[in-house]
Amino acid sequence: MSTFTTPRTTTGKVRAHQSQNEGLIFDKSSPGKRAYKLPPLDVPEIDPVALLGDLHRESTGNLPELSEIEIIRHFTRLSTWNYAIDLGMYPLGSCTMKYNPRVNELVARIEGLADAHPSQPEALSQGSLEIVALLQKCLLDITGMDAITLQPAAGAHGEFTGILLVRAYHESKGNARKKVLVPDSAHGTNPATAALCGYSVQNLKSNALGMVDLEELEKAVDEDTAALMLTNPSTIGVFESEIHKIADILHAKGALLYMDGANMNALVGKARPGDFGVDVMHLNLHKTFSTPHGGGGPGSGPVACKAILEPFLPTPILVRKEEKLGWSFDRPKSVGRVRASYGNYGMFIRALAYIMANGPDGLRQTTEDAVLNANYIRKGLEDLYELPYKTASMHEVVFSDKRQAAKGVRTGDIAKRLIDYGFHPYTVSFPMIVSGALMIEPTESESREELDLFIAAMRSIAQEVEDSPELVKNAPHSTRVSRLDETTAARKPVLRWKPADK
Repeated sequence: MSTFTTPRTTTGKVRAHQSQNEGLIFDKSSPGKRAYKLPPLDVPEIDPVALLGDLHRESTGNLPELSEIEIIRHFTRLSTWNYAIDLGMYPLGSCTMKYNPRVNELVARIEGLADAHPSQPEALSQGSLEIVALLQKCLLDITGMDAITLQPAAGAHGEFTGILLVRAYHESKGNARKKVLVPDSAHGTNPATAALCGYSVQNLKSNALGMVDLEELEKAVDEDTAALMLTNPSTIGVFESEIHKIADILHAKGALLYMDGANMNALVGKARPGDFGVDVMHLNLHKTFSTPHGGGGPGSGPVACKAILEPFLPTPILVRKEEKLGWSFDRPKSVGRVRASYGNYGMFIRALAYIMANGPDGLRQTTEDAVLNANYIRKGLEDLYELPYKTASMHEVVFSDKRQAAKGVRTGDIAKRLIDYGFHPYTVSFPMIVSGALMIEPTESESREELDLFIAAMRSIAQEVEDSPELVKNAPHSTRVSRLDETTAARKPVLRWKPADK
């Protein structure tokens, strides 16, 4: 591994950990150590063999044996190695890793809400149901759609549900149709979802602006086309400015327009998908509406649709019953349940808290700030990193490693060197329509000062590529381990610890 070289920028972000290494807890184990001491047994002893029979175990297996302080220090040290949004910027393009306001967590922990059980009687659940109803109303206002289900557990699950609605709709017309169109700028889950729902997938090439080519779309849409799955803004951060024409082309042939709403962080308060022809879409509460993302979770992927698809929404749906709220299971055309109970309720509370704390003006400002931040980064780096599409950027900007590749340095190398500067890497090599993509999304969470640090780090790395490309190609230098053998890790993973003598 190359000797660590201090980053050029005086960002003050790089910090050495007090412990660079931490062994496995099994390796720390010593026979007989305990983290507890139980009082003497004050009831008659039970013979476990007589009680359990064949289920009785002679030993507890290879469980580690440590003292309390060893356990505390081990897991505390490991926890300090985690990168989190509370520590710094997550420039992951397409993922919208924004800050989760603490007020969301406070509201979600209110006793009557946190302890609510999905099986408790509706008469005792009116407060919880009012939260569901209000969130549904807010999301419908934001999207311009007619009906919604909060049941899906995450974005990809929402996609699945949305395409099930498309299929059910076409089946009700006597023809489920055979194919779904997916642009090359879409999220990778889109073609997988279409295939999972029984459709063949036809790829659509983008035009020079990174948008759907209307001429190609005209040729592709026919009576076998069920829908077009469109991410808007797309994964290159471009808004489909001719979205209304796209919708008209589809609708003229009886096809539907599905919108992947993962990038709604660029639209909330500014444009409503229902107003520009979208028939069905999903939202990511863990992205646009600040509920925990990634390892925090769980996710939530509501699906909103136009009235023509409402009969097919998952059962049950929330309705008013004599001035009280309740669930309706009388849904003969429904695609059925897609999630146990009614969805991830804790995420509904957090998302509603976020919406109400911001209000309409605040949500609009959030969108404007997210777009402004992305364009600030674009302007700060476009003289050093290749910009494959000159079209205006929305919430994220996608560069290419074309200039750095001339020195043998690729996007993955730059991302790994960014770790030495104290930043989480951006999204690497995606979307695939951009060779060597550097996909950056700052979200609205970041201040100008933080953006300046990030820009300075990326500019410094660009200079390092010119002066000392090997330094970047061997990064990171400040981590416990540097470059791993990813091929062996993928093909021969070590998934569990085994004693040395076995």
